[in-house]
Amino acid sequence: MSTDITLKNNFDVPSLSSDSLQVYLNSIADIPVLSAMEEQKLAEKFYRDGDLEAAQSLIVANLKFVVHIAKSYKGYGINLSDLIQEGNVGLMKAVKRFDSTLGVRLISFAVHWIKAEIHEYILKNWKLVKVATTKAQRKLFFNLRKSKKNLGWLSKEETKRLALDLGVKESDVTEMEKRMSSNDVSFDPLEDSDDEFTPSSFVTDEAINPSLIIENEDYESTSQARLLESLDLLDQRSKDIVQKRWLNENKATLHELADAYQVSAERIRQIENQALLKLRESIISKSSF
Repeated sequence: MSTDITLKNNFDVPSLSSDSLQVYLNSIADIPVLSAMEEQKLAEKFYRDGDLEAAQSLIVANLKFVVHIAKSYKGYGINLSDLIQEGNVGLMKAVKRFDSTLGVRLISFAVHWIKAEIHEYILKNWKLVKVATTKAQRKLFFNLRKSKKNLGWLSKEETKRLALDLGVKESDVTEMEKRMSSNDVSFDPLEDSDDEFTPSSFVTDEAINPSLIIENEDYESTSQARLLESLDLLDQRSKDIVQKRWLNENKATLHELADAYQVSAERIRQIENQALLKLRESIISKSSF
């Protein structure tokens, strides 16, 4: 078919909102179902001539079937009106692709498109974080929802049986069950909420606080300056021992310094301790000013 159509703009379908759901259901309840012959003639007019009125008649006549399909997905916590709306989009897409010469009724052909739109909407809106991204995960998501007989966790035997029925790993079933059972949490506290324990309360990183960075840098530079001043108070040997034992990247051992100064390792240790004590007293005295 060469005619290109914009489904939502060109097809005049009864409006639907959550406030007018019952009105919508009442408005489509009395729309007669098309016979196979009527459906075929309308489909041919649309396919052959691009008759949008024929396409609209096909859509309107099948709206009640969309409602029937949408109701089977009410257990996902999503408004029925939204599910119906998405199902209607799927019906429109099906009409655009329907070929009456195949000998199949429109609704039989459209079921796939209706469910596909509803599935996509549920997966996008059921949780803030996607629970299923691959084809296999999507299949598991919807089948697991249907297969669970209670609100509790599946037993090991139920998990094994479900995995076998769906042709997936038991670990896949368990992982999907965890995803479906988790709750969304608002990142920031909601208005009129006393809940202070939201994720935003735990992500503050004081390490990148500008005032603390400046304070730490100032402290480090000041401490380094005091250390260098205090080192100058030591004799050359004590200064060299402290430098090689504590400040160099490759620190020397007591025995290496003992060999260098031709004294015992114990004597090097004594010089080191005396030097460190002198450094500590000098730094403390400088800090008090």
